[in-house]
Amino acid sequence: MKRLAVLGSTGSIGTQTLEVVRNNGDIQVTALAAGSNVNAIEAQIREFHPRIAVMWDADAAKELAVRVADLPVRVLSGMDGLIEASTADDVDIVLTAVVGMIGIRPTIAAINAGKDIALANKETLVTAGHLIMPLAKGKGVRILPVDSEHSAIFQALNGENPREIAKILLTASGGPFRGWTREQMRDVRPENALKHPNWAMGRKITIDSSTMVNKGLEVMEARWLFDVKMDQVQVVIQPKSIIHSMVEFVDGAVIAQLGTPDMKLPIQYALYYPERRYLPGERLDFWKLNQIQFEAPDMENFRGLKLAYEAGTTGGSLPTVYNAANEWAVGRFLDYRIRYLDIIEIIESSMAHHQVIANPSLEEILATERETYAYIESRWN
Repeated sequence: MKRLAVLGSTGSIGTQTLEVVRNNGDIQVTALAAGSNVNAIEAQIREFHPRIAVMWDADAAKELAVRVADLPVRVLSGMDGLIEASTADDVDIVLTAVVGMIGIRPTIAAINAGKDIALANKETLVTAGHLIMPLAKGKGVRILPVDSEHSAIFQALNGENPREIAKILLTASGGPFRGWTREQMRDVRPENALKHPNWAMGRKITIDSSTMVNKGLEVMEARWLFDVKMDQVQVVIQPKSIIHSMVEFVDGAVIAQLGTPDMKLPIQYALYYPERRYLPGERLDFWKLNQIQFEAPDMENFRGLKLAYEAGTTGGSLPTVYNAANEWAVGRFLDYRIRYLDIIEIIESSMAHHQVIANPSLEEILATERETYAYIESRWN
C-alpha cells in the first residue's frame, strides 16, 4: 500500500487528491498539512487517520490539537511541521499543493529523504528548478507533475525519447478575459476575475489564469520538468480546455493528451504512475465535439506571459522576482487594495529594479523573495 503525505490538503488540489484516495481505497494517508482551515482538516483527520497533521498557522495548530485530542495524531505547525511531514519514515510520496514558495523547503527535504514528489506547487520549479531537478536525479527521486498541462506533456512523452522533442505546445484557455484589451480590463474586480470559464480552482491560481501569469509560470515549470529551452515551449490558446497540451517531435509528429477538464485525472495518474486506473466522470464525446479552436496568445494585452518568457530566458533569480511580485500583487488585488492592471505593472517594475543573481542558492532565492516584497511595499503600500 502506497503511503501519502498531502501538503495543502484543504485547498482545491488537496481535496480532490483525497477524493481520489477515497475512490481507490488502497492509499494510506500518513500526513496532512493545511494553512489555517481547522474545520476542514479536522474532518479530513477523522476520515483518513493520518499520523501527523500540520497547520501553517500556529494558533490554528493549537486549536486543532484540542479538537483532535481524542485521536492518535501529532499536531505540528509552521515550516518545521511541513518538513517533518514530508520526510517521515512512513511516507512514500509527497503531494505538494501548497500555494507559493512555502513549498520549496519541504520539497527539497522530501527529495533528500528519498520521497517521490507529486508536484502541484509550480513555484518550486519556477524559482528553484536549477536546484530541484539535479537533486532529484541524484537521489533517484521521481518528480511527477500534477498540473493538467504538465501531466499531459508527461503522458505524451511516455515511451518517447525526450531528446527528440522539438517543441512543447502548452495549451491555455485564455481565461475569462480572452480577447479583451487593457482598457476593457481597467475596472475588473476580483469577483469578475474569479469566474474561470472551464476550471474550478483556488482563488490565487484563478486570478493568475485570468492575467495569463499562471501560463507564464507553467512555461518556466515546463522548461525544468522536461529539460528544454524557454523558446521550445510555445503557448497555444485552446478555449474549451479539451487538449491539455501537446508535444511536437523532431520528425514533425505531434502527440496530444485530450480529456474533459477534471483535475482528478492528472492527480490520479501521478499517484499511481505508471498504472492507469478507472476514474469515474464525464468522457469526451467526439460525435458532439465538432471543432477545436486554436489561437495565438495576446502578449500585448496580457503582458504577464511576455514577462514570464523574459524572466525564464534570463533565469537566475529573476523568475523568483516574477513569482514573488505576482504573489504580493494578487493578494492585494483579492483584498481590493490595488487595481487589476496593477498586478502586471508591479511585476514589470520589480523585474526592472532587480539585480539578477546568475545561480542563486536556496538562501539567495528566499532573500530575493523578501527583497522583492520590500521593494514593492516601498512603492505601492
